[in-house]
Formats: sequence, structure tokens, C-alpha cells
Amino acid sequence: MKIGILCYPTYGGSGIVATELGMSLAKKGYEVHFISNNLPARLDITNPNIFFHKVNLQTYPLFQYQPYDIALSSMIYRVVNLYKLDLLHAHYAIPYAYAAFTAKQMLKEEGKDIPLVTTLHGTDITLVGQHPSYKHAVEFSINQSDTVTSVSESLKADTLKFFNIKKDIQVITNFIDNSDFEDIKYCQRNQFADDDEKIMIHVSNLRPVKRVEEVLTIFKTVNSHVKSKLIIIGEGPDMEKISTFLEENPDLIDKIRLLGKVNDLYRILQLSDVFLLPSEQESFGLAALEAMAAGTPVISSNAGGIPEVNIQGETGFLAEVGNVEAMANYTIKLLSDQELLAKMKKNAKEQAMKFDLVNILPIYEKMYAETINNFVKN
Repeated sequence: MKIGILCYPTYGGSGIVATELGMSLAKKGYEVHFISNNLPARLDITNPNIFFHKVNLQTYPLFQYQPYDIALSSMIYRVVNLYKLDLLHAHYAIPYAYAAFTAKQMLKEEGKDIPLVTTLHGTDITLVGQHPSYKHAVEFSINQSDTVTSVSESLKADTLKFFNIKKDIQVITNFIDNSDFEDIKYCQRNQFADDDEKIMIHVSNLRPVKRVEEVLTIFKTVNSHVKSKLIIIGEGPDMEKISTFLEENPDLIDKIRLLGKVNDLYRILQLSDVFLLPSEQESFGLAALEAMAAGTPVISSNAGGIPEVNIQGETGFLAEVGNVEAMANYTIKLLSDQELLAKMKKNAKEQAMKFDLVNILPIYEKMYAETINNFVKN
């Protein structure tokens, strides 16, 4: 089977899932073609079954903003024609499903066609998709797809609530390759904290929806009760809020480490005691799942699909969005009870195993086969 994967090339959840899925399929012998404006962050291009096709934009004085959707549709059309792809998989409704539909129309002009799978990941539904400028295009793209999947039951419910969807939506959760956490050389814990200190960690793209200011507030409260350090991994627009917090709390400067983007995330997760995720919205909570795979309990909001991953009282604790006091109290409770912490570390790892790649990949393979068979019949 020859599969075209359309995705964002960034470290965001949809790009990571699309990339990991494509690489796993390539290892099994499928021919996988990635189409994006840049090489996806985690893509191992050395696999002989992986191909990357860069969408190039031509500068032209008439355009204030280059028409990426047109260039994307043209590249999809060319790749399908040149490599005789069997199926397209768009990760994100806008622009990928929309551009894929346009490419399909160009192919039909030549008497050709190809089935399209669209996976909904989150903000294409909960944020971007509901904007009046995009809503009808998102709705149209979903309904024109041959198969539609979402990464959580919560996202499926949101999609059906906010859009007039005429297609069935199959939930195929995000996943993690737990083998990535085996045989990892541990970081030296004393590089980040003293022996009598606990380590809290937050990983995100530091957008407002991640509520990093609440991460800082939680840490400040917890640190006043439990000796601890905070590690923040990621870059984004709310970095300025961290700087402002440090200016207002100079006594905490030596207790907060800002690492930016790192390549050895899993090594750092494994030495952490608690993962903080007070997000306003999460379609699934892939960052939480990665932390749990490292044996790190999660203190989070109950937004979106997070409760499908982080189980209250078993793998961590959840609170209402914005309830910083509750999240801080849960963190203090967890870090103050070594027996409870050890139990939740074990539970977190066991929960992560349920979302292992070996369980989820066959579901994708079956869905692809069914999509192609139904497409041929129709």
C-alpha cells in the first residue's frame, strides 16, 4: 500500500502523531509519502520506504500572503500521479483535508480518484474550525472525506456538536511507542535538583491555551510546602509571561529551569515526579501520555480528552479548568506521600501501555483497508 500523509511539520501533537504513524507504517513495509511545507520534526528520512515532498511557495509581488493551499493541492496532485498512491491521510481538516479535496477534483478531471482519510486532532475543530472564516470549509472538508477519525471521544462529541456532520466518526486514539522509553540513559538527577527536592515538569508550545501562568502559580504554592524545582520545556508566545513571573518572584529564579526545545525529552521526563498540565483545552493530551509512559503522574485540568488518558486518583489528579488551588493541593498531597507517589508512577506506566503503538497501529491498518475497499465498491 502506498500512503500519502499530509501534516504540519511542527512538534505539535498532530504533527508528532502523523510522523510516528508514518514511520511505523514504513517499518512494516508500506510506502509512505509525507507532504508538508517542511520536513516533519521527528521524521527519520533514512528509512527507504519514506519519501518527503516539500510544498514550495513562489514569491510574487501581487500576493501579500503566498497561496499555500493552492501550492499544497498541486503538490498532492503531482505526488498521487507520480507515485500512484493508494490513499491520502490528512491530519487536520484545514488546510490538509480541504487541499486534498481540491487535488481529488483535479484527478477526477483525468478520470482518476483516490480515497481520503481525515483525522481530526483538536484545534481544527475546537478553535480554528469554529471561526466564521473557516467553519463551512471545515464542515465541507469533513463531509467530503471518505473516512473520518478523531483522537478522542471528547473531540468526536465536539465535532458533532458544532458541525453538521454527515459522516460516521471513528475514534482512534493517539498512541505512544513505549519501547522508546526502554534502555534510555538517565540524566543525572542532581543536574536539576538536590536529593531532598522534588521535580515538577511542564512541556508545551507555551500558547495561551496551555495556561503556563497557572503552571507557575501552582509551582509557587507547592514550593512553599514541598522543596521542589520546576522544569519547563518548550518555546512559544507565552515565554514573556514566564519572564514577568520571574521578575516578580526573584526568589524562585534558581528553582525554575527553562530548557526550550530539547531532543532528549524522555530522559528528562523519567527523572520528574509530577507533570503539570492545566490546559484550557486538550483534544487528547499526548504530552500527558508521554509523561505517563515515563512513569510520571499527571496533575491536570479535566479539559477535553484528558480524562480519557489521566484517570482521577489512579494515574494522577484532575480539577476544573482554572482551579489552580485544587491542582496545587493535589500536587502537594502527591509529593508529600512517597507511597502514593510510587503507586501512581506505576499506575501511570501501566495506563500508558494501553495506548501503545502495538495496540493502535493495527486499528489504523484495518481502517485503511476498509476505506480502500469501500471506495472501490462505490
